[in-house]
Amino acid sequence: MAEREHYLFWKLTNYFVIELDYRLVHIDREEKEVWLETVGHKKVDVIRILVEDIDWANWLKRDIIQTGVRAEGIRKHLMKRELNVLNIYVTEHTPVDDYEFVIQHPYDAENGRAHIQTVLIAKETLDDTICRMNEMLNSHFQIQTVDIYDPAITYELRQSAIQKTKRRQREERELFEYGKPFFTYLFIAAQVLMFLIVESSGGSTNIETLIKYGAKYNPLILAGEWWRFFTPIFLHIGLLHLLMNTLALYYLGMAVEKIFGRFRFLWIYLFSGFTGSVASFVFTNNLSAGASGAIFGCFGALLYMGVVNPRLFFRTIGVNVIAVIIINLIFGFTVPGIDNAGHIGGLIGGFLATGIVHFPGKRKWGLQFVSLLAAASAVYFMLNWGYHNDRPDTENARAQGQIENGEYGAAYETLLGLVSEGKGDADSYFKLAYTEAQLQKYEDAKKHFNRAIELEPDFHEAHFNLALIYYEQGDIEEAKKHASRAEEISDQEKYRDFFKKIE
Repeated sequence: MAEREHYLFWKLTNYFVIELDYRLVHIDREEKEVWLETVGHKKVDVIRILVEDIDWANWLKRDIIQTGVRAEGIRKHLMKRELNVLNIYVTEHTPVDDYEFVIQHPYDAENGRAHIQTVLIAKETLDDTICRMNEMLNSHFQIQTVDIYDPAITYELRQSAIQKTKRRQREERELFEYGKPFFTYLFIAAQVLMFLIVESSGGSTNIETLIKYGAKYNPLILAGEWWRFFTPIFLHIGLLHLLMNTLALYYLGMAVEKIFGRFRFLWIYLFSGFTGSVASFVFTNNLSAGASGAIFGCFGALLYMGVVNPRLFFRTIGVNVIAVIIINLIFGFTVPGIDNAGHIGGLIGGFLATGIVHFPGKRKWGLQFVSLLAAASAVYFMLNWGYHNDRPDTENARAQGQIENGEYGAAYETLLGLVSEGKGDADSYFKLAYTEAQLQKYEDAKKHFNRAIELEPDFHEAHFNLALIYYEQGDIEEAKKHASRAEEISDQEKYRDFFKKIE
């Protein structure tokens, strides 16, 4: 490499790194090729500089194609829809044959999403090429043509670019190692301890025991037990549930606590668990427990990092984080019994909670204020909706609590008012019929059990209860029909035993 070309190579690299704040992401061993990525520049995402004596246009064309292949890989890794690449050759002379057609039009990689624009910096084209490059970058790069290029100046340019790159790398490493985990271990110990307590008190899969120790249970939340938005974070249903969430908390919690520090992590984790419970309260009527909402909040914290620092995020953990989130959400939507509302609520809560506190030692007051406003508005809206809306599942939950307390008359009035207004669903009619059976209103109970079956034909519990009423009234054929249908839908032992009893 001639001294002049060596100087131009480092002059360009230094300018892009120091003046335009590009990041040097690759330099080959011979220091003839560098790749740079933008941090804030918009017109050109990636710059590649190669110093090479180019004799023929065919070599140039092949190299541009190879650059396109590599650029497409970068585009996929950064998960960008389009990638604009400036491909710069520093050469002593232009090729001896006709080369202009090779660089005249931008080259698009195979799928047309990585766009390569090429310029040649040679003695014959220096001024024109620099002007063209500045137009592409909206920059003001200048160079003076001299006969002698001092190696000391070239070395200073090189060192300046390399030192800034090293400082940036050191800052990025420090970002991932800011804090030492403490609360991650504390939360793991807390959920293991609570699991042992619940197991010894009746079992972690026993509904009554879970409710006793604070599982999310809508009827009791509606009755005023607001702390059930927090206590489910530390409870788990079964050993497998505990093991999966403990493993996830260990890896995710450690990462988030290292990046954001102990007390930011404490805030993110608890707020995410809270928002996960709130979302579950609003959108599902099922009893639920587990740290999943808070764990998804850790995912939300990492996504916030991806929004604020996308280059670093996608260059390190981004692709893996997004893939795991998508897999978990798909799993939650396709597998019964998973509280995906809690997962999504925790994910959003974690993102907003992180936006409120931002990164340690850094401030973005505008973004933090917007995050605080969004979080407060979302929580207020969701709680207001959950406590005051007239969705059937909320009234169903209220009636379920009354039934469990033996308040059949109160449950009957609650459900009768709901269905009279035309707002009841299959569960509403089922619970209404159940209270009517307890109040010995058997004809009304049969009518409403049948209505529940009309709305949900595979409602095996409604079939079973109808069979019980018909059996008590001596209508054996109807009892057999509904008992058989209940057993057909759900092969439960009590259904089989009752059917055998009828026969």
